[in-house]
Amino acid sequence: MYSTEQRRLAIETFIRFGHSYADTIAELGYPDRHTLNSWWREYGETGEVPVGKMIREPRFSDDQKREAVEHYLGHGKSLSRTMRALGYPKGSDTLRGWIDELAPGQRKYRGPNPKRDPVPVEKKVQVVAELEARTGPAAQIAEKHGVPRTAPYIWRREIMGDNVGDTEKKGVPVSREYDDLPDDIEVLQDMLREAKMQLMRVQLELEVRQATLEIVKKDPGAEPGLLTNAEKAAMATALRPRWKLCEVLPVVGMAKSGCEYARNARAGGEAEGRAAARKAVIEAFGAGGGTYGHRRVCAQVNADAGDGAAIGEWTVRDIMRDEGLVACAARKKRRYSSYEGEISEAPENLLRDERGRHRFHADKPNELWITDVTESRIPAGEAHPSPIVDCFDGMPPSWSISTSPDAEMANSSPLGACRWLGEGDHPKIHSDRGRHCRWPGWIGTCDENGLARSMPGKGCSPDDARCEGFFGRLKIEFFHGCDWAGVTIEEFTDMLDAHLRWYRDVRIKGDLDYRSPMQHRRDLGLAA
Repeated sequence: MYSTEQRRLAIETFIRFGHSYADTIAELGYPDRHTLNSWWREYGETGEVPVGKMIREPRFSDDQKREAVEHYLGHGKSLSRTMRALGYPKGSDTLRGWIDELAPGQRKYRGPNPKRDPVPVEKKVQVVAELEARTGPAAQIAEKHGVPRTAPYIWRREIMGDNVGDTEKKGVPVSREYDDLPDDIEVLQDMLREAKMQLMRVQLELEVRQATLEIVKKDPGAEPGLLTNAEKAAMATALRPRWKLCEVLPVVGMAKSGCEYARNARAGGEAEGRAAARKAVIEAFGAGGGTYGHRRVCAQVNADAGDGAAIGEWTVRDIMRDEGLVACAARKKRRYSSYEGEISEAPENLLRDERGRHRFHADKPNELWITDVTESRIPAGEAHPSPIVDCFDGMPPSWSISTSPDAEMANSSPLGACRWLGEGDHPKIHSDRGRHCRWPGWIGTCDENGLARSMPGKGCSPDDARCEGFFGRLKIEFFHGCDWAGVTIEEFTDMLDAHLRWYRDVRIKGDLDYRSPMQHRRDLGLAA
């Protein structure tokens, strides 16, 4: 995070070096090009250096950290002892981080030794069996097998359950604590064998789920029982070196006969019928020039094959997915745009407040107008409606419709809206940066009627969001979902004009207490 002084120095250097981003960054060593550009843009808009956020002071100083680490190293490398003596930090993770930073490799490791080989399950079972048979104290059993003194108790909980041995106390013989256990060693051995089998089942389920991720390439959490027979057979084959087939198949939910069938089918290759279908699909896709989707490919294959060799739509989809056959699609058409460059000087955006937010609200009629041009294309041609929308209640007081966005269409909209002006009304009229709003006729109309022109920034669509919302509702309610085949462009224009009149006079709005804009103005005494 950069301070205000750093930002001021960067802007001054940027000006001194002739607005060169590379020279400024090379001179100061900060910031990046994007950050410097944002500082300069904000400086150009406000005339003031952007204020940097306050940098939070660290809670502990370097001396405190160093003192804590020295105390830890000089007092038995105990985290709790150090925190009790100094009174800080509150968490052991924080102290561990300080130690790793200031004294790498000096922190005492209390967990299991990662370099030590894992103890075999057979050895654990033997140690626990001797412990349960009371052949001697746990310390002697541990020393006999070369394991830590606490290992017999830990392994007993691991094998026989978490609730076993909860009452173990230091110095109390095992024979006193576990008098309720059977004395027969054969019974104890049976218990250990059952615990061992349970442990093996858990280990098998774990390896099956790992195989689901690594061998079959399924997402985490995928159930092995929901796999296909081919995937189950592949997973069972991969686990054969460690597990018997009769142990793996119940876990994955597959019979031995099904596994053998899937393995043989995989080894023998693709079935003859499937191979013929694959060839037919590839040929049909190529004959269509790569433009056919799976439905048209399926129809082509079945038409060529006849009644006796038809294949299903899903089979075609699977084959096309496996072969990477994707139909080419037409590029998305460009949206209509009337922008043709800066043909005249653009006025400022009057809708932004001091915080840079858009303000599309008007407290009275004829205070703020918005306008734009859109395109509606039908088989007979295209139409370009250009309405004037009053932000007071969303009413379009005027509009023009043309088959071409020419000057006559653009000029007629504000002229029609100006007939609604009262004495002393000088509304703002906000438009996009299109050519139709930058011609002399449009500008002259605005000047003659006292209209304050406003335009958004270049390429800033949110600045024209209110008018885009009007067009969205217009096309949803009138244009989209209708069949315009056989409708002439003159008929379409008349229908669009009728819809806009209905929108103004009849269509009710929720923000107007479910009244139309015209009825709302009549109730307020603003219209006859």
